Amino acid sequence: MTAGNAQLLADINVIDLTRVLAGPYCTMMLGDLGADVIKIEAPDRGDDTRHWGPPFTESGESAYFLCVNRNKRSLTLNLKTDKGLRILKDLIKQADVLIENFKAGTLEQWGLSYSELTELHPSIIYCTITGYGYSGPYRNRPGYDFIIQAQGGIMSITGPAEGEPYKVGVAITDITAGHNAAIAILAALYARERTGKGQRIDISLLDSQVAWLANVASNYLISGQSPARYGNAHANIVPYQVFTARDRPFAFAVGNDRQWQAFCEAVEHAEWAQDERFHTNAARVEHRTELVGLLTALFSSREMEEWLALAQDLGVPAAPINTVDQVFEDPQVQARQMRIEIEHPRDGPLAFVGSPLKIADAPPQIRYPPPLLGQHSTEILTEALSFSSSDLLALEKEGVI
Repeated sequence: MTAGNAQLLADINVIDLTRVLAGPYCTMMLGDLGADVIKIEAPDRGDDTRHWGPPFTESGESAYFLCVNRNKRSLTLNLKTDKGLRILKDLIKQADVLIENFKAGTLEQWGLSYSELTELHPSIIYCTITGYGYSGPYRNRPGYDFIIQAQGGIMSITGPAEGEPYKVGVAITDITAGHNAAIAILAALYARERTGKGQRIDISLLDSQVAWLANVASNYLISGQSPARYGNAHANIVPYQVFTARDRPFAFAVGNDRQWQAFCEAVEHAEWAQDERFHTNAARVEHRTELVGLLTALFSSREMEEWLALAQDLGVPAAPINTVDQVFEDPQVQARQMRIEIEHPRDGPLAFVGSPLKIADAPPQIRYPPPLLGQHSTEILTEALSFSSSDLLALEKEGVI
């Protein structure tokens, strides 16, 4: 990403009290849009994910930490000390957004509840991300992505029809919660422009997971029938799944009856499109087993590239099942700058996933690589709070920073 026009959140200051994935993903999105994100970390270890590996870079930075912490400045603060909390409160007075993902009630114990902070800063936008939210019988439970995937229903519909349920390969509940937090924060910033008021935002992993069930949840709510697992198939669309060509598997999806008819004619099976069992999508869903059997035999007769070429000519969605290394070799992924390089202060140029937010006049920019622990402590405390060199030395000796 290269420098261009002013970024959309260039005048927004964010205090980031988050660790691991959901919160850091949210604050990275805000940072990519130009917000000044101050990441508060414990002086001794910092964010837990700094130690989650391998893999690590040559200097010992974990790939996990690097993936969600660009465009942030790191300030170490010992929040178990009165001075550390006082410094944090002084920084919050100057901030637009505070976001944290400690266990519910932790900030209240530190004197940093929403009601207390609004006395210091009435227009603060205060966002919490927890496993279960700030209300309900589970509010005090810790939340982890894997546990929420199990409890929130996604594992019950993921995996082969027979066999154990599967979690999604990425911590998708954390990522979704991070997205939801960012959306809520942006909405609150927009509302504050009109009203001058801050907002209390309560994002939970469980809520995010349940909402993410989308059409599958709607299927249950309308029919009263608990959804089944379909492996790589779709509950409401047929054919829409993985098939195996002569050489390798691929994904094939017929989105409507027009596509289905065009495909049947192209493969010289026009009778399939006229067969009352397969004529409409609803009929194909009802007769899924028979149709999948016919298509399985058909697709095994040619190599994958032939099927992909045919599908492209017909406007029928189909794609190879790429490994991650193949993803970053894909010309479309490269054209969209989804692989970028950032100069790291210790490791030199490192590869990262680019931002998916394409905004023509104010594109996301990489202003900071993922920070070293405490890399910006002196800079932040000097600029924001006018601390002197002797002040900083004393705080370091006392274990505050």
